Amino acid sequence: MGRKKHNWKARNIAEVEIDNSATKKIPIDIKYREDNYDNCNALVLPNEKRRTKSKVKKVTTTRLLSKKRRKQLEKVVEKKKKKLRRTELLEELGKVQAPQEELKQYVSLTSVQTKGLKRHFREMELPVKEHMIKSNNENEDNMSEVPVNAIKGSKKRRMAILKEQKVQDAVSDPNVIGFDEPSNSESESNSEDNEDREEKDAAETSEDNENIPSKEDNILENNITKSTVGEQEKSIENQTTISKELLKPQQPIERTPATFVVLERKPEIQAARLKLPVVAEEQAIIEAINENPVVIITGETGSGKTTQVPQFLYEAGYAQEKVIGITEPRRVAAISMSKRVAEEMNLTEEEVSYLIRFEGNVTSETKVKFMTDGVLLKEIQSDFLLTKYSIIILDEAHERSVYTDILIGLLSRIVPLRNKRKNPLKLVIMSATLRVEEFVENSKLFKTKPPVLTVESRQFPVTIHFNKRTSINYVSDALKKAIKIHTRLPDGGILIFLTGQREVNYVVCKLRRAFSMKNKKEIANKMKEPQKTNDSSKKEDDIKNNSDNEDKSDNSDHDTDDDFRCKEAIRYNKLRQKKKVQLPNINLDDYSVIPTDDTHEDLIGAEDDEEIQLDEDEDEDDDVIDLKACADAQPLWVLPLYSLLQSDKQARVFEPPPEGHRLCVVSTNVAETSLTIPNIKYVVDCGRCKTRMYDKVTGVSTYRICYTSKASANQRAGRAGRTGPGHCYRLYSSAVFNDQFEQFSQSEIQRKPVDDLLLQMKVMNIDKVVNFPFPTPPDTVQLQIAEKRLMILGALQQQTSGKEGSYSAKVTPLGRSIAAFPVAPRYGKMLSLSHQYDLLQYTVCMVAALSVQEVLMEAFNMDNDSRNKWLQMRRFWAGTGNSLLLGDPMVLIRAVGSAEYAGTKGRLLPFCDEHGLRHKAIVEIRKLRQQLTNEINLNIEDLNLTINPQMKPPADIEAKLLRQIVLAGMADQVARKVMPDEVNEDQDKAKWKYAYKTTDMEDPVFIHSSCVLRKICPEWVVYQEIYETNKMYMRGVTSIEPEWLPKFAPSLCQLGEPLTDPPPRYDPETGKVMCSMAGTFGRAGWKLPVMDVEYPLSVDGVKWFACFLLEGKVCPKLKQFVPSLLSTPQSINKTWAKLIPRTQEMTQLLLSRGIMSRGQLLEAWKVDKNFLLSAYQKWLPESAHGHVMLIWPPV
Repeated sequence: MGRKKHNWKARNIAEVEIDNSATKKIPIDIKYREDNYDNCNALVLPNEKRRTKSKVKKVTTTRLLSKKRRKQLEKVVEKKKKKLRRTELLEELGKVQAPQEELKQYVSLTSVQTKGLKRHFREMELPVKEHMIKSNNENEDNMSEVPVNAIKGSKKRRMAILKEQKVQDAVSDPNVIGFDEPSNSESESNSEDNEDREEKDAAETSEDNENIPSKEDNILENNITKSTVGEQEKSIENQTTISKELLKPQQPIERTPATFVVLERKPEIQAARLKLPVVAEEQAIIEAINENPVVIITGETGSGKTTQVPQFLYEAGYAQEKVIGITEPRRVAAISMSKRVAEEMNLTEEEVSYLIRFEGNVTSETKVKFMTDGVLLKEIQSDFLLTKYSIIILDEAHERSVYTDILIGLLSRIVPLRNKRKNPLKLVIMSATLRVEEFVENSKLFKTKPPVLTVESRQFPVTIHFNKRTSINYVSDALKKAIKIHTRLPDGGILIFLTGQREVNYVVCKLRRAFSMKNKKEIANKMKEPQKTNDSSKKEDDIKNNSDNEDKSDNSDHDTDDDFRCKEAIRYNKLRQKKKVQLPNINLDDYSVIPTDDTHEDLIGAEDDEEIQLDEDEDEDDDVIDLKACADAQPLWVLPLYSLLQSDKQARVFEPPPEGHRLCVVSTNVAETSLTIPNIKYVVDCGRCKTRMYDKVTGVSTYRICYTSKASANQRAGRAGRTGPGHCYRLYSSAVFNDQFEQFSQSEIQRKPVDDLLLQMKVMNIDKVVNFPFPTPPDTVQLQIAEKRLMILGALQQQTSGKEGSYSAKVTPLGRSIAAFPVAPRYGKMLSLSHQYDLLQYTVCMVAALSVQEVLMEAFNMDNDSRNKWLQMRRFWAGTGNSLLLGDPMVLIRAVGSAEYAGTKGRLLPFCDEHGLRHKAIVEIRKLRQQLTNEINLNIEDLNLTINPQMKPPADIEAKLLRQIVLAGMADQVARKVMPDEVNEDQDKAKWKYAYKTTDMEDPVFIHSSCVLRKICPEWVVYQEIYETNKMYMRGVTSIEPEWLPKFAPSLCQLGEPLTDPPPRYDPETGKVMCSMAGTFGRAGWKLPVMDVEYPLSVDGVKWFACFLLEGKVCPKLKQFVPSLLSTPQSINKTWAKLIPRTQEMTQLLLSRGIMSRGQLLEAWKVDKNFLLSAYQKWLPESAHGHVMLIWPPV
């Protein structure tokens, strides 16, 4: 305690309690201050000072125990614990102790010794009666005696229980030491004095407590009695409830027995299956699927999800009554997975089948069905509830393709619908990455969060090697790295990731040249120095034998890129130095910091000079490859892999390489997730991918080579760790990886036009697509532009001015017929219109060819003769006149027709090679033609459309109609040539020489040199698409006439008033009033020439039709009455005609029914024969009225 400060009493702010009892006794008549929340403004004031009482808060200070005292008390507690244990032990012994009656029958040795044997036997031989009397007397004595308790310390035990209860109540008190608290400084060496003193104290307290019946004893007894009574009551209640339950009629519980379908697998396949990580999770996966409608399974590629989960479900009985459906985003994966699963399950391809866009082997016996996600989407349109499926598995959901996103949204609604109908459908979403937040956290998608099961991947450690610098020429770097791996590192497959087909073919070509089969030079060297080779081979064998027994771990520094971190590699390198073979002189530190911005892509070739730069043949080869050093290396089995490659060539990567060869696969990102290539140990990752950048507003497609995402880079690296420890060589620095790589790639739905998606969903009666539960919704700009394009095509109804931003436009009948075809909406419109003029065979051929990418190959690596031959052939196919103006579509029609004819002769492959056609594309076009033909035959009765191999080229008039059909489908993709007088003086006139302008872009676009219309350069064209390389180029160009635009693109034309000079005229063929009009097209306001169009519905138009009717041009029978008319027919168009009743009556009648053509007038007369009779009679004198009545209607 410190010293008290000066005036502490006054400074102490104490609470004062005022005695206000006197004022409270005074009665007050009025209601005043009933709430009484403070004492201000009191009505009654006291006449004398009131008593006060200061409130003093009593602060109880609890002193903490000292260490010494704490130890003492701990010892006391420990001793009491021991005594308590002793009483418990005695009580347990008492339970097994023999009873007193039994003990009395035993004879002790001491009593026999004192009595003697004679007396003992005499007592034994006493009469029974006497013995009975004695025993009765003894029993009476025993009953009168108080029984002695053999177990001591029962009182102490009761006291200990009470103390334990007190201890539990006062746990928070720091002065109390609990029984359960262990003491760290516990020692057995206690002094005897302390023990005796403590025991005496305990004994005295116990004696006092025995004499006085304490309150605590009563509490304990009450508690015991209460508890026993409570237990009895509970037991009685339980008995009554059990009896009631037994009396109730028991409801039958539905018990579904666990089904298991036995599969007879081959032993080697079963052994391989057991090594997959997903097999260990089989029970957890099946239980989760059985208990939840939606399950998400994540696991790295190679864990066995795709192949094993369908087998788990088949064995669990999901395929007994219905089909197990598995969707894949790629056709290659669907085919290969179905074959693999069929082989593992030891079932036929009839039971485990696949169905992709153009082919499939699905039968009525199919139990497991692999398909692309587009196929399942088409099935939903015909069978919304997917009644033939018991479970749907969406595989590779991390790729986030457009169809996968739509399927997830649709199935999130189909699954609850099926559950309501007691016909449950299960949904399993499988993803290779852990990016599942968009599925799990999206409450709009799934109301209850689906469980997420993570499968550990069968992943061996992969060592990542970064470059010091990031080079621009990653193709050359990949080539160098592959050569170094092959010449210096131990056996193991190599997988090289590049961006596109051209790069893949370039690297494959170089590696095949460098590491071909043993060549003549090597044989000649061996002949010259046989002794050296023998010695060196012996050394090589010894070193290899030693190296095989050593550990192949990699523990060296990560900073140096040239050090390959392997003992075998170092020894192998020394051996090569002894053999005096020069290694390639490669400086991997020579890099540029600037990242790449190349713009080449698979399907669209860049300019010729760019191609030559990459292929500047031998000089570059000598810099990259030392052919002399590569001659002694092991042969390399180099295979390409990309999506446009033929299926049989793609399948070669799964086959083992020839004996003595190392496998090397040069691939695009196809091998990233979809396919698992066996025996890959080394991965070379360029870190880039080719992405189609799509401008949402202008529709320009640009293929850009940009950095891939971190998730994709990790997927690529994981390919090296499937069969054993591997290495991934990244051709970029760690700084670029951390700073410039995105975490995940953007979903496809956000970087693609959504026209087809929007139309398909509108056909499925999803009017407000903006409210659809997408995992990642598309941008509103995308939806806006797509809706606008579909309105231009006539697939959606034009919205009123108030509802433009509501995204709720309805589908037109034309839109429904467009959606029936499995092609883009613009091509669907072409097919819908072509039936009118019997052009279906040409339109089907043209649409199929336009839908498939890269039909005509670019002659980059060809010599000039071959290139000129191809171009000449294409110009010949284009023809002349309207056929030439049809442009690129005409070339495709002729090329596909010629290839079809060559196919019937068995010369399809040589024909394709000879004329620069891609064989896989031609095969795909034929499948699409067959599919479209079947679709048209189903929809149009009595039309036997077939694929005719001897289809003749379209005639000139047919080519003109095809041009109009192309315009109808491409109405929003019109371009106009820039005239020389339109180019400003400050602009470069050479740049704008062959330039065109589109409606949505300010930059000029050009016709590519490979286009057949390049030399003609027509003024008005339509194009299939615009792509960007070094310039903006149009692809699929067709020439059009501007006069056609108001008819085929009316919503984009702004026409002026009908011209009076020349005046309107009546067309007897169509029966319509025609007029001359001028106008503009598009937002740019391009001037259209003066053209003849149908007179729009208006008062003036009706007057002109009435004028021609009075003149007898509409109905020739009325010509006889023209001389008798009261006024000339032309007077109906005069300004003063309103004053004449007969002109007003005729005009009003025609306008009320909107009649402005002969056909409409005839329809009106079918309904009412006397229509216009009275109005016409007013133009004639009364003498002619009867004659007109006889011939009316004048048809």
